[in-house]
Amino acid sequence: MKIFQREQRSLFGEILDWMLTPLLLLWPVSLALTWLVAQGLANKPFDRALEYNARALAEFVGVVGGKVQFDLPRSASEILRADGSDSVYYQVVGPDGEFLSGERGLPEPLGDEAPTPGEVRLRDAEMHGVGIRVAWIRVRLALPDAPSALVQVAETREKRSVLATEIIKGVMLPQFVILPLAVLLVWLALARGIEPLNQLEQRIRARKPDDLSPLDDRTVPLEVAPLVASVNDLLTRLNDSLATQKRFLADAAHQLKTPLAGLRMQADLALREGTSTEEIKRSLQQIGRSSIRATHTVNQLLALARAEGSSVARQPCDLARLVIEVVHDAVPRALEKHIDLGYDGAAPGTPGVLLDGNPTLLKELARNLLDNAIIYTPSLPDRPGVVTARVLADSPGQVLLQVEDSGPGVPEAERELVFQPFYRALGNDADGSGLGLSIVREIARRHGAGVALEDARPGRHPPGTRLSVRFALRDLVGR
Repeated sequence: MKIFQREQRSLFGEILDWMLTPLLLLWPVSLALTWLVAQGLANKPFDRALEYNARALAEFVGVVGGKVQFDLPRSASEILRADGSDSVYYQVVGPDGEFLSGERGLPEPLGDEAPTPGEVRLRDAEMHGVGIRVAWIRVRLALPDAPSALVQVAETREKRSVLATEIIKGVMLPQFVILPLAVLLVWLALARGIEPLNQLEQRIRARKPDDLSPLDDRTVPLEVAPLVASVNDLLTRLNDSLATQKRFLADAAHQLKTPLAGLRMQADLALREGTSTEEIKRSLQQIGRSSIRATHTVNQLLALARAEGSSVARQPCDLARLVIEVVHDAVPRALEKHIDLGYDGAAPGTPGVLLDGNPTLLKELARNLLDNAIIYTPSLPDRPGVVTARVLADSPGQVLLQVEDSGPGVPEAERELVFQPFYRALGNDADGSGLGLSIVREIARRHGAGVALEDARPGRHPPGTRLSVRFALRDLVGR
């Protein structure tokens, strides 16, 4: 259980922790290393003095009359004088282990330590329970087959400790001043470094609720620029979403105004005094047609809003199967208008008609293509109009959806305009909302597809209309 874990962490505190924690952890390590270095520095001059004293005493060991003697002049004994802080000891032992001079209690070196005669060795030892530093040397004697004599010089370690402590003080005392200063400077530098974030926060807070314009990413640090870019992308998508909602509300209010007014007028006519049964029936028929038109308009508006949504959930779709289902659903409407509706394309499961898309939106696309063709294709019982849908595996890596009719066609000057919402060609009394092709283009755009409009029968009258939706290679599955 993390008792001290906070749900919301401070960026300032997080960076400060990561900067100061190593500094504070390394400070004791620095103390330990400084102590070791100070010990080494303090030992060196005193060790050299011990080595010099050992060599100097070795000069007074000699052989007189076949016997080993140690003759220390009074003047030479000055080197062994104890100072005010440390005691100095020496010991001279003959080749047979006989004691010649000095301190009898001074410990001898271990037997496995056998330096070359004339070489000075150093070691740590204890004498009377006090730590000492010992320099010792083996002295070669002018006797046949005689082992060397041993000369040792030792001193207590008080001066060394004092010198090491002084070095530590000289190094560490300034750090007690520098460390708090460094912490303060890090604090100030970090506070200065995150100041642009505070300024960015103030600029965002100062904005009006309806201001969704992008933030200026030129005044923020490079590290914050990706965050600002992401916020700008979110603002752009939010702005588009709000614009879509506003457009939907405006379009719904505009398009529903006429059928609702017609409903009210027909209801008023039916409620007049003296209205005959036939007039009431006609009013009810008009009310029914207006309600159907209003329902169709609402459905078209909802389909357009759904097509303009911010996300499209995709999955593998058999386009031929989806279009055939839509054709079956459209048969009653086609029979009502005496239109010959059919499908002429690849069978479901045919290689090359499987694409990655949203099945609901793809069916909506095909439904609007067929509705548009059925609505705008003139048809009589003796001269039925023809509407044909087909799905083709066009070129390698492309799927083509086509819907063509035998209607009057669309003039070239109006072929781009018919994709605009609520645009209705002049001179056409077909009962449509003008939203079908807008929905088609938006759904195609969401799937990375292109929409083309052309004459179905060029050079003939009427030329008819062919609408083609071509899905690009990158949208195919299993290619």
